[in-house]
Amino acid sequence: MSPTTTSSLNTELNQATFTCLCQQSPVGKRLPDALYVHVSALDALDSELKAYEAIAHTILTTTHHPPTHPPTLIKFTFTAFQIVYLVYPNFDTDPHPALQCSSQINLNTLTHSHRDYSTTANPPILHRKDTFVTSDYPHYPLFRHLTQQEEILGLLDHSRTIGYRTAWEQRLNQHHLQIHNHSLACALPSCSKLPNPKSKIQNPKIQRHKAAIARATCSKPVRLAVEAGLFLADTTYFDYGCGHGADIEYIHRLGHSSTGWDPYYRPDDQPVPDTTADVVNLGYVINVIEDTAERREALVNAWAIAQKVLIVAAQVLIDDRTRGVIAYGDGIITSRNTFQKYYEQEELKAYIDQVLGVDSIPIALGIYFVFRDEGQAETFRASRYRSRARAPQIRIKVSKFEEYRQLLQPLMDFYTERGRLPTHEELVTDASARNCTAIKNQFGSLKRAFTIILQATDVGEWDAIADTRRQDLMVYLALSHFGRRPKLRDLSPIVQTDIKALFGSYQQACTAADLMLMSLGNTALLAERCRQSTIGQQRPNSLWVHVSALDQLDPLLRLYEGCASRTIGRPDEATAVKFHLHKPKITYLFYPDFDNDPHPALHTSMSIGLQDLHVRYRDYNPDHPPLLHQKEQLLLPDYPDYNKFAKLSQQERNWGLLDDVAAIHDRRGWERCLEEHCAELRGHRVVWRKDADPYRVKVVKSGIRNRKSSVE
Repeated sequence: MSPTTTSSLNTELNQATFTCLCQQSPVGKRLPDALYVHVSALDALDSELKAYEAIAHTILTTTHHPPTHPPTLIKFTFTAFQIVYLVYPNFDTDPHPALQCSSQINLNTLTHSHRDYSTTANPPILHRKDTFVTSDYPHYPLFRHLTQQEEILGLLDHSRTIGYRTAWEQRLNQHHLQIHNHSLACALPSCSKLPNPKSKIQNPKIQRHKAAIARATCSKPVRLAVEAGLFLADTTYFDYGCGHGADIEYIHRLGHSSTGWDPYYRPDDQPVPDTTADVVNLGYVINVIEDTAERREALVNAWAIAQKVLIVAAQVLIDDRTRGVIAYGDGIITSRNTFQKYYEQEELKAYIDQVLGVDSIPIALGIYFVFRDEGQAETFRASRYRSRARAPQIRIKVSKFEEYRQLLQPLMDFYTERGRLPTHEELVTDASARNCTAIKNQFGSLKRAFTIILQATDVGEWDAIADTRRQDLMVYLALSHFGRRPKLRDLSPIVQTDIKALFGSYQQACTAADLMLMSLGNTALLAERCRQSTIGQQRPNSLWVHVSALDQLDPLLRLYEGCASRTIGRPDEATAVKFHLHKPKITYLFYPDFDNDPHPALHTSMSIGLQDLHVRYRDYNPDHPPLLHQKEQLLLPDYPDYNKFAKLSQQERNWGLLDDVAAIHDRRGWERCLEEHCAELRGHRVVWRKDADPYRVKVVKSGIRNRKSSVE
């Protein structure tokens, strides 16, 4: 289409087509009488609509006085059958840019007119900039973030009254708000950008109690503390800032003395100077205190009460950064008028350590344990890097072993747990004191008793257990290099004995650990270990391993992942870990429905660069997320339903569903592949589609037979 054929445009039919195309456009901002599109989105328009724009653009550039600035937006006005070019010079940088000039092309008369707004004191301005561009526009997330904030806080209501700069500034001023870097912020009296800097605006009244969540069960920090074994018999508990008190009730039901205090919900239970408890929980408290001095005081006071362990939790992973929040101080104010300080994980650890003078232990995102006793802290750290191990099976029937098997079982259990024989004191407990004495009376010593065990089992398997425990200690000591490596006397007696038995001395153990740590700098070696791993799913540039299988990996790979989790904390919700082969990076992958969905969708990922410990989060499009195939490859064979997962993958390979991995990367591609193969999933099983084309079914069945015969 060209200007020479414009006579064909002067028909009612072409105007109707023009209107229909505008109303059906998948891109741009649609209003009752016009479609607005950013120039970067022109290629996404219908080809016929682009042809109309090409005619208008030719007229614009061939006029006697063409515009001096390139257009920013293109307005397709279908009620008047015209195209208007709008110039917003600061579209990318100004949150609500002002219109500088416009050029109007009438497609009926092919005439042109121009209007200048550059000297106007109150020019028209733009809102919702994200609606004009496509989602791949470089600044789209920034634009969308601001729009969502303004929508939720009601700033865009009655949009006809805020179309000009003065009215918009008045609305912001009424709400005591201003905009910085495409984010809303509280307009404090000291801000020079307020329309009236001399006006006194009261700081917002933060309603902290609204941040307390009414839970039906315990909070995540308390659940993790219980699972970690922190609540032994007679352990006392105090909840500092307990909110509605769900954690207090939960711990009470477990049979422990449990109390707490909250300035709003339990003000009468305020701790007195001599209040103490074994375990104190400061759960999601410091992140809702807007006053930095008061925040520090809360942390110090909670630590003063804790006799054994302080649990500190704060918001870190943000799934809803644009849910109606505005900047205030070093945090944000939510639409519920509560304050939230969102910490980076490393920032939170540094804050706890600096205020309390400790080396806190990350348990999960935003959750730390602080131990009063250094020895207990080191024992806990060491326990987190222990592999699972099983006692060797009985291979030979030895009469003396069979006769005293029940007597020897505690000895076998101890060696499996520690990788060495126990001392006399270690095996003597209330339950096994007589057992230990009986062993010595019967065999003369624990070493001789173990000789009988070796006769009935494989010596190599016991050696492997000892080597595994040696590697566990090396991983633990190597990771302690990043903090304050404990002195030998700071370790518990049982760990000291482990080191002496498995390494000879603490110095030799630390030397071996440091050499292991230094080898992480060899990316080629790491890549080789990943490629040689019999555990995990091999991908072109990475190794993917389910979290349940991490402790069975090569020690160097366990150390590789530990460098991230030791400082940042392994996310409790993580399903799998991605080991990057060619860059020092670990990525945690979240598949919420891993066990039930045959091809679970990737919900979120968290990547940690091991050089700078910078954390990057990514949420995936829920409509077309990446999918996980052959999920049994990430697992060990003893995982529940492993056989069911493996059987499905074999069936899918037989059907040819897994031939083109790139094509089935996301849900859209996978559904297309299933349709092409006349297949659908029923649980963890592939079945024929009922509406499949019979001829196509024959073709697919032939392919299945050919694959099976080639394998046989």
